[in-house]
Amino acid sequence: MAFQGSLKELPLPDIIQLVSVSGKTGAFVLESGQQRGEIYLRDGEIVHAVANDVQGEEAVYELAILQEGEFTFMPGVETEVRTVKKSNTNLLMEAARRIDEWKVLSKRIPSTRLIPIFTNQGSSTSVSFTPNEWAVICKIDERRSIEELAAVLGLSPFEVCKLLYGLVTAGLVELKENLGQLQVDRLQQMSAAELAAAAEQIEAQARDLLASHAKAPEVETTAQRVRTEMEAGRGADAIVDLIRSLEQVVSSALGPNQSRAFLERVNQLLAA
Repeated sequence: MAFQGSLKELPLPDIIQLVSVSGKTGAFVLESGQQRGEIYLRDGEIVHAVANDVQGEEAVYELAILQEGEFTFMPGVETEVRTVKKSNTNLLMEAARRIDEWKVLSKRIPSTRLIPIFTNQGSSTSVSFTPNEWAVICKIDERRSIEELAAVLGLSPFEVCKLLYGLVTAGLVELKENLGQLQVDRLQQMSAAELAAAAEQIEAQARDLLASHAKAPEVETTAQRVRTEMEAGRGADAIVDLIRSLEQVVSSALGPNQSRAFLERVNQLLAA
């Protein structure tokens, strides 16, 4: 028999522990706003997970961040796909560690769309790097974003952020804006009424992703500031600031994958 409940009342790690102890086979379906994910268990062990376009262990880590939403466990549902090799204990410990670690990383690296570039200090300072840091440094071409570096290196954006954090903190690398993939030029063609409507839609996307997260009130604080700027005549520039600020709120709260999801939604709105 299927059972369901609220992630607010019963966090995902607790749910998985409860089901795994009984050695059940089945699938969790999780929904939070427009986010949807699935986690498959075989004899109590997680064997496969998917969250949006992310699969495997990274999907488990992304879903573990969810603090709001609903879950349904459907016993007996199986999958032949196996994308998870770690034990449940190791997965959930890593998920908890990442959540805590991202709170620190996001203070220096607020977005994975940013482009790493070398500073003057970085080009003239002699320091020692780890092999993994060297791998990142060799791929920095001052055009690739953090997400693009991750794809080239075969790493997750989170892992690349960890490696960049020390370089940024040491002043060897800095991050520059990259809004090239967003159709922000279209904002310049909008009337004041259209800009106001776009701002409301962008705010709604951030609210939907954050749901009742502790950082949700920051959406309204940011939106109010931008509305004031728009009334002062900043128009399109204020909307760009809104996108940047809300992306950073989403990134800090939910991690780099949901930051990317937010930007993808914004781009769809701008392209409509």
